[in-house]
Amino acid sequence: MTDTQGGGPAPAEAAPRGPAPVRAGRLSTIGWPERAALVAFVVVTVVLVLCPWLVGAGELEIVDDPFEGVLGNQLLGTDDQGRDVWARTVFGMRASWFSAMLVIVIGAVIGGTIGLVAGFAGGWVDTVLMRLTDAVLALPGPLVALAVVAATGPGLRNTLLAVAATWWPWYARIVRGQVFALSRRPHVEAARMGGVGRVRTAVVHVLPGTFGPVIVAASLDVGAVILVLSGLSFLGLGSPAPAAELGAMTARGLTYLFNAPWIALAPGTALFALGVVANFAGDATRDLLED
Repeated sequence: MTDTQGGGPAPAEAAPRGPAPVRAGRLSTIGWPERAALVAFVVVTVVLVLCPWLVGAGELEIVDDPFEGVLGNQLLGTDDQGRDVWARTVFGMRASWFSAMLVIVIGAVIGGTIGLVAGFAGGWVDTVLMRLTDAVLALPGPLVALAVVAATGPGLRNTLLAVAATWWPWYARIVRGQVFALSRRPHVEAARMGGVGRVRTAVVHVLPGTFGPVIVAASLDVGAVILVLSGLSFLGLGSPAPAAELGAMTARGLTYLFNAPWIALAPGTALFALGVVANFAGDATRDLLED
């Protein structure tokens, strides 16, 4: 707390209670690939929300003969069952995109709660929670998720919970560090001196100040989570067939790679594109929100 001459109390300083505001001038500080990625991120999200109404065929609908080539009756041809590869790729992108978002939200909520409690409570509570966090961090996350899904059985719910269970420690450490820094801010100390309860102080005066770093970390995690989920799906541990998932579609398409390469190349290319968009958008979000 800043000292003032005369022994009077330090003047209250306006402290940020949420993510740093994005000013128009900040947009000029990022390169055109990052700007394009931010636009693409929004466009992809909107299109994937609306894809059931934008794509002509359903993900399981048989629309033509099997192995129809690209640019025939269907834009990206058909698979071994006669289903539209374009439609299934779009639905697979939708599943991967929003599954990754859900994993990150679950991880951020769990990790944020643990980090907030550890940072604000301190003492033995902080020690126990951080040792738990370190123990989870010491384990190879994808391998743990693979083992959990293999033990509990394949399925989208098990996959999401397994990955989220290994993704929260980073958010716990981020929030804990922010809580330590924010707890010394004048507005938090003023709330304590004013008789505000510990829980209310933590939730109202400290928690909002952690949102910026958490959003930055979450935006940078999207691409990595998509790859982990797709890897599990590739190994047959995602949603059971015939659901459209990029990893499972790529694995199945490898069987016909030389005779009908579009079956594997379409979902593989879509997975690559999602990763590029997510990574560039994460970099741009970091540049915009970090001080």
